[in-house]
Amino acid sequence: MPPFLIVVLLALLLGIQPVTTDVYLPALPAIQQDLQASMSQVQMTFAALLLAFGCSQLVWGPLSDRFGRRPILLWGTGAYVLASIACVLAPNMPLLIAARIAQGAAMGAAVMCARAIVRDLYAPLEGARAMSRGLSGLGVIAIVCAPLGSLLTEVWHWRAALAVLAVFGLGTWWLLAARFQETLAQPNPQALQAATLWRSWTQIARHPMFITFSLLSTGSYVGLFIFLSTSSFLLIQALGLSKLAYGGVMAGQSVLYILGTVACRRLLTRWGVSRMVRCAGWVTFSAGVLMALLAWVGWGQPWYGPWAVLLPQALFIVAHGVHQPVGQSGTVGPFPRMAGAASALNGFIMMTTTFAVGWWLGLAMDGTARPVAVVYVLACSVIAGTAWWLVPRYGEPEHA
Repeated sequence: MPPFLIVVLLALLLGIQPVTTDVYLPALPAIQQDLQASMSQVQMTFAALLLAFGCSQLVWGPLSDRFGRRPILLWGTGAYVLASIACVLAPNMPLLIAARIAQGAAMGAAVMCARAIVRDLYAPLEGARAMSRGLSGLGVIAIVCAPLGSLLTEVWHWRAALAVLAVFGLGTWWLLAARFQETLAQPNPQALQAATLWRSWTQIARHPMFITFSLLSTGSYVGLFIFLSTSSFLLIQALGLSKLAYGGVMAGQSVLYILGTVACRRLLTRWGVSRMVRCAGWVTFSAGVLMALLAWVGWGQPWYGPWAVLLPQALFIVAHGVHQPVGQSGTVGPFPRMAGAASALNGFIMMTTTFAVGWWLGLAMDGTARPVAVVYVLACSVIAGTAWWLVPRYGEPEHA
């Protein structure tokens, strides 16, 4: 496949995640009102999707190692389209949650295979650069997601916003069917055997490079999730932004994220993994401290307004553009013959941790930023500690 096609496919496969979440975010208050749901139920449409997304990867990963990436991608994206249609038609909150769970399970095939494809085609250091290109494409997709969701919810209905997910999934499925060529050189006929699975996952989970980059990618995704899952309520309901202004804010976040991924690509060859991630760790830690300070000294007061949330998040999202490409490619780097299993285990750890945080946050939200700030600063501290101490010791390509 031509290099440009690979980047486009990676962008679409990785971009299915922000499409599934960001288009949906501006519609959350309208969904809560229309379906007469509680805050915890609304949070569950987000958290349950991520739990299904994480758990499903433990199935998709070994299947892709056994049968190849192409059939798993076609089955997974096809199921995603059907689940997205079910979300549009859901008449009540329990059925919407069930459809979102199915959607998350199907989405797992796309994102897991994208990470495995990077390892199929590239060595670890080049894989981080390839992943950053794909995630830059994700950022471009994400720019339009929240504004589009805001516009459709404002002009038509929240169901129109959810219909975008089905259209995106169908377009991705078509391109995969028409152009994607198998990247797994040699399928593993024993990949689905219980003893092989246990041996593979044990070997992966004990590897210090996998542990290091799983901590980095998980902490970074948890920090992003905290903002995404609460931003529409904090910025629209509590701080009075319009839905269209909220869409603009989310588009700006995507631009900052793209800048972070571009910096990642350029600094990797100049600085190496350790120095680059260490510097990004300082930016992340600064974001956590700033969020905590603003939350405790008067978040929500007129002289702060939305900036109390947006300023620390701006710092965080730039560093996130560094941590995610390095983290996601680093977890599969040591395992060229088990890339599907390693990608799946990393995805499982990321999403189950995020689900636990989302479940607690749904119970703790009290109309202030303090519950958000507590988890946010903890996530930033985990990222910074990993970047400062573990990545320099275990994160360079020679450890792969």
